[in-house]
Amino acid sequence: MTNLKKDEAIEYLYKSYTSVDGLWFMKTEELFGFEKALEIDTSVWEVLPKIQSRFLKSKTGQTEGLDALFKCFKLKLKYDGFQFKAKKNSSNLEFIISRCPWYDLLIKSKRENISKKIGSAICNTEYGVWAKEFGAKINLVLSEQLCSGCSCCRISYNIS
Repeated sequence: MTNLKKDEAIEYLYKSYTSVDGLWFMKTEELFGFEKALEIDTSVWEVLPKIQSRFLKSKTGQTEGLDALFKCFKLKLKYDGFQFKAKKNSSNLEFIISRCPWYDLLIKSKRENISKKIGSAICNTEYGVWAKEFGAKINLVLSEQLCSGCSCCRISYNIS
């Protein structure tokens, strides 16, 4: 029996993860329609960021606040395959995403026509949960999105 190399195993798991998300959505859409599938998918994305952020907190020793969010969210974006730049000052974080693997998958599957609606629902939900996991007073501002025709996604976090 041949074993996969570590990077091959990671690629296998990543492809499985991204594939199951898309397949699940399409099968749910076939059964219940687009709006219901998006509603259910959004509820899933209310939970997954909690799992991801808590895992990264435990592995990095981070707890709360903008600094902790900055460190963990950068790791999330890196390991999820985003291309991005990150900026931080004492009261604001900014992540500028130039390539989103989820948007790329929608383009590849010729479903760009629904990407704006999906991105609006899922990204606001997911990134908002990330904020709350690092502090009740941390706010999300998602001012630009690739799937809405912008040149990048611009995600900012600040303290209210």
